[in-house]
Amino acid sequence: MTGQPKMDPEVLSMVLDTIGKLEKERITLPVRLEMDEKGDFPLDLIRFMLSPEIALHLIFIPEQYGGLGAGAAEIAIVSERMAKMDLAIATSFLAICLGMDPIRVGANEEQRQKYIRKIADEGLIVAYGVTEPEAGSNVQALKTKAERVLDETGRVRGYRINGQKQFITNGGVADLYTILADAPEGPSFFIVEPGAEGLKPGKHEDKHGIRASDTCPLSLEDLYVPVENLVGGAEGLGLKQANQVFGYTRLMVATFGLGGGMAALERAVAYSKTRVQFGSPLCEKQGYTHRLLVPNAVRLEAARAYIEQTAKRIDSGDEDLQVEGSIAKYFATEAGDAAANDAIQALGGYGYTREYEVEKIKRDIKITTIFEGTSEIQRNIIAMFRMRETVRSKGEYYRKMAELLDTLPAGCGSEMVAAAVRVINELISKIRAAKLSKSQHVLFLLADMMTWAEVGAAFCEKASSYNELRPDPEYMKAAARLFAREVVEKIFVEGLKIACGCDPCIEKIIPQLESLKPAKAMTGYLKDMDIAADHLLR
Repeated sequence: MTGQPKMDPEVLSMVLDTIGKLEKERITLPVRLEMDEKGDFPLDLIRFMLSPEIALHLIFIPEQYGGLGAGAAEIAIVSERMAKMDLAIATSFLAICLGMDPIRVGANEEQRQKYIRKIADEGLIVAYGVTEPEAGSNVQALKTKAERVLDETGRVRGYRINGQKQFITNGGVADLYTILADAPEGPSFFIVEPGAEGLKPGKHEDKHGIRASDTCPLSLEDLYVPVENLVGGAEGLGLKQANQVFGYTRLMVATFGLGGGMAALERAVAYSKTRVQFGSPLCEKQGYTHRLLVPNAVRLEAARAYIEQTAKRIDSGDEDLQVEGSIAKYFATEAGDAAANDAIQALGGYGYTREYEVEKIKRDIKITTIFEGTSEIQRNIIAMFRMRETVRSKGEYYRKMAELLDTLPAGCGSEMVAAAVRVINELISKIRAAKLSKSQHVLFLLADMMTWAEVGAAFCEKASSYNELRPDPEYMKAAARLFAREVVEKIFVEGLKIACGCDPCIEKIIPQLESLKPAKAMTGYLKDMDIAADHLLR
């Protein structure tokens, strides 16, 4: 993924103001609840958001093709804000970006000029046709076939595509499709225009959440695509093109988890200030604040720090960030889902009713842990690729991370996370030596440890130099320390499960786990919880 120029801050502010105005005037709570109840795609609303008057889709499009030239950092901010407003609407917009991505990263310049400009100028709704009924997240299990169609001289003039696609966002309403199919030389993306004979959208799915987004299967029956619509002009590049965007698109799904989680958390905080129980508001009770608010606020702030760090790396031109995208998506979506679940608990009986919206947020946010690769798929990717990188670099990858944490000023929990990172390094070598990497459960435990540690490292780094007013630096440091303690706890407990719970046992790692001193790490825990609660309730 190449770096993108950053959007002008004033333009970004205008985009955020536009979303705020849309929420206030057109996507109000009654409208959101009605869309959810009916489960119909709000075509007129989406067309309005794509119209020249609003043109929100331009944020996804590079300047040279008529867009706003936003980088990953700005798109992450906008995606989070849109998700806070409504996850179904946000999903429809992300699908436009996702559907365009194979063209953006893999197409030749002629294809980009034709189709990306058309998306920009005409506000096209785009669909990304990859997932299949039996393949799910495993794109290598592709069954859709693209057979060459030859002219009288034996040259390829097009392709005949047959297969099934499942759970395609915008599938029934799209103006343009990018379809992945297995050509003779391997998986390849094809650009398909609407109305093409043989492209048959199925019935709109009646879903648990994000009910206002369009989701349907696609049947491809002798669908003819001209050779000039083969993305990149060569067969067999589809998986590479898909992998090029995973770090980016999974990062954007992470922002959905963050945005939805923040929407739920903010409603729980507001409710706590007005709801009186046993003579005082809920916001004065630690059973509420320290159980249902602070832990979720801390994890969401940690998720934001990691998302910001990864987005900056994308914008600086870093490539091969698929693992970072997986970590961001796994952690942020699970954190958002937990925050939404606790918001229902926080509102009690009201949380279970449609009127207060948190139950809708919970239903909506659940899909973020599933689409673009389930949490289980992400854990598998994280463990396998990080273990491979650790072995390849002879431990240098995590050693450098720990050394960077050592340089951070005291007070942000960095020493706890550095110690945890070093333990992970030791544990990886012992797991390989004991041949425990064959156990998927062990790999999943290891993935959790890696995820929490890497997110914790990003959070400590952010907190150590943070100087903004809202949230204030005192809160940010307290939150980072709280998360650092969570990292220590995660590595200690999951490490013991591997060290003592497997056959063979890895007794040599136990002293390293004990060196984390989890009991000592809890010093000051309640004070930091109080600091975080006070900040949230101001």
